[in-house]
Amino acid sequence: MASHEIVITADERPSREELLTLYDAVGWTSYTTDPDALEAAVDGSTRVVTARYDGDLLGLARVLSDGASVAYLQDVLVRPELQREGVGRALVQAAMEPFAHVRQQVLLTDDEPGQRSFYESLGYAEIRDHGDGRLRAFVRFLGPSAVAAD
Repeated sequence: MASHEIVITADERPSREELLTLYDAVGWTSYTTDPDALEAAVDGSTRVVTARYDGDLLGLARVLSDGASVAYLQDVLVRPELQREGVGRALVQAAMEPFAHVRQQVLLTDDEPGQRSFYESLGYAEIRDHGDGRLRAFVRFLGPSAVAAD
């Protein structure tokens, strides 16, 4: 009997239906309200890494990067029933592997305590905790009405 294991694959683009199911499973409905934009975001990513079991999509991580000075880790998702099982760590490591030489490795995430400990365990630090405090981070979120006005 063949053993089943979680398979991590780089540079795979899941189907629209798989993406919607995964993003819905983790409650990221701001992505699933616009399936075209979600699919375009994943398709436009520099690197996409997936986790599958028996062909089913269990997790995904994606990176946007210029390959030289900055790599932005975006969208690390793992189905809730598999969180805290090492899948997220494996996804992040596989997603960031080609960018190990890149000086700025950046991510933006919500303020949930588990997020902080997870990313700190991977070597990330909050901007306010980094170095001598001379770094700043800025972000601008545009709502649907602001995007439509462009």
